[in-house]
This record gives sequence, structure tokens and C-alpha cells, in this order.
Amino acid sequence: QVQLVESGGGLVQPGGSLRLSCTVSGSDFTIYGMGWYRQAPGKQRTLVAAITREGRINYGDSMKGQFTISRDNSMNTVYLQMNSLKPEDTAVYSCNGHFTTRGGLRYLEVWGQGTLVTVSS
Repeated sequence: QVQLVESGGGLVQPGGSLRLSCTVSGSDFTIYGMGWYRQAPGKQRTLVAAITREGRINYGDSMKGQFTISRDNSMNTVYLQMNSLKPEDTAVYSCNGHFTTRGGLRYLEVWGQGTLVTVSS
């Protein structure tokens, strides 16, 4: 009932900026929280930023200031603004969401396919 699709990844030069988008589609669901995670090859996936249904924002370690998470008024799209990018920011960035469906009778976690961000000159 719920699907997440990311967009905006690609190649960016060091010091550059990039804006990722994650769009939620489906029916009969309520969003409880959305977040962005990243995973570099051979490394563990880590939290970049997350936002709850109430608008409370949490950032992963060392993420605040460089990354900014936001959502549109419909709450069906979440963004990740990435600034001052460094080569070590290269990773697959994935959108994650927590939802209830079927009138709140079911809880589920959904992941997007991920979008590759490569920071290189």
C-alpha cells in the first residue's frame, strides 16, 4: 500500500550541493516518520536525518549543519538538502518511512530503492 521513490542523486563536485527527494505513494496510510540513511560500500548504514509526523527532527552524528531534512505541506514528500559535500559523503542514500495502514491497524516500515550520490572532482 505504500511505496517510496527517491530522486536527485548523481555526481557532484566537492563543496557542491545536492537536494534529494523522496515521494510517498499509495493509499490508506498515515505517515508517522520519514528519514534518510546512507551507506557507503563495505560500511554500515547510518542515519542522516529523520522527521516525525509532529515535525520533530533528529540528525545523525555529525550530520547537523551540513544536511537539512524537510517535508512539503502534504507530508508525502521529504527532502534532504546536502551542502558542502565531501568525497566521504559518497554513498547510497535511502529513504525510510514508518506508516500505519488499514485505519491504523497495521504498522510497517518501508524503504526506497536508494539513490547514489558520488562526490568527486
